[in-house]
Amino acid sequence: MTAPAPTSPAAGLSAPPALAGRYAQFARRRFLVLGVMALALLACTVADMAIGPSDLSFADVVRGLLWPDSVPTAQQVIIWQVRLPYAVMALLVGASLGLAGAEMQTALNNPLASPFTLGLSAAAAVGASVAVVSGVTWIAWTENLAVPVFAFIGAACATGLIQWLSWRQGATVDTVVLFGIALLFTFESLLWLLQYVADSNALQQIVFWTMGSLGRATGIKIAIVGTVLGLCMLWSATQVWALTALRAGEDQARSFGIPVERLRLVTLLRVSLLAATALSFVGTIGFVGLVGPHMARLLLGEDHRYLLPGAALAGALMLSAASILSKAVIPGVVLPIGIVTALVGVPLFMVLVLRQRRL
Repeated sequence: MTAPAPTSPAAGLSAPPALAGRYAQFARRRFLVLGVMALALLACTVADMAIGPSDLSFADVVRGLLWPDSVPTAQQVIIWQVRLPYAVMALLVGASLGLAGAEMQTALNNPLASPFTLGLSAAAAVGASVAVVSGVTWIAWTENLAVPVFAFIGAACATGLIQWLSWRQGATVDTVVLFGIALLFTFESLLWLLQYVADSNALQQIVFWTMGSLGRATGIKIAIVGTVLGLCMLWSATQVWALTALRAGEDQARSFGIPVERLRLVTLLRVSLLAATALSFVGTIGFVGLVGPHMARLLLGEDHRYLLPGAALAGALMLSAASILSKAVIPGVVLPIGIVTALVGVPLFMVLVLRQRRL
């Protein structure tokens, strides 16, 4: 092998500034992409608040948000009490699922991974169905929180079981995925059993809940989902370097002194908390946690300092756009959001797969 040619002192001095300049350009491009995504999300949010059975213009929505007294009382009620909670819940749930999906795909090194791979959606559906069939009520803040509480308990039980089994078996990628698939089929079977024994009224409620809906949004629910999302984002920010190294491979991460098994367990715990909280209030919503991270990865790369906030923005943007479609497809009718995300998510995911194969 030929020895490398010696470099001059001038070349050695000029290399670091050149490298710093390339890195600054890299960072500026990523921040620009994040800024464009944030602006697109803002536009989708305004559109989501404008579209509905009582159509409002963009100007009406902006005036109603910034200067409420400048619009009629009826429009104030529509904007602040109906449309705003609906739109904000779409943002928070989409961001939670997008962030959870990105971290899960990194932790399991599986591009098909999402919060649903662990069976969390099916577990939440079982918990909600138990509350509906049993007729349990828990009145707090003037509303019945039994269904979301039981849904969270179901998802939390699935999380605890997966964490325990993974810890016992060493938390390998194959082990976690296999446990998740097994729990998915188990909880789906339990859900079918509950639907079979439920009466017609309970069955209708269960089916509606499993289709997903943002219409249940209230101030306290938004506060809970937003608090969990904020805490998990701060928690994720402390591990972005380790997650980026893990994406390069387990051996590479171990060479940096990263405890891979512990990092994977902590990441899955954070993913489960995000997904369980979001799903407990809106029901089953698919493909956001799967497609959103792939969109962010194509735009921002694998650096998790940019990928994680990008995945949260992509998930929020995707669910906000789905919310617009759910109200625009059939005038005067709001379709369940889970149906829209499934119908849109499947072709979008196929496009992403074909695009990656060409690269």
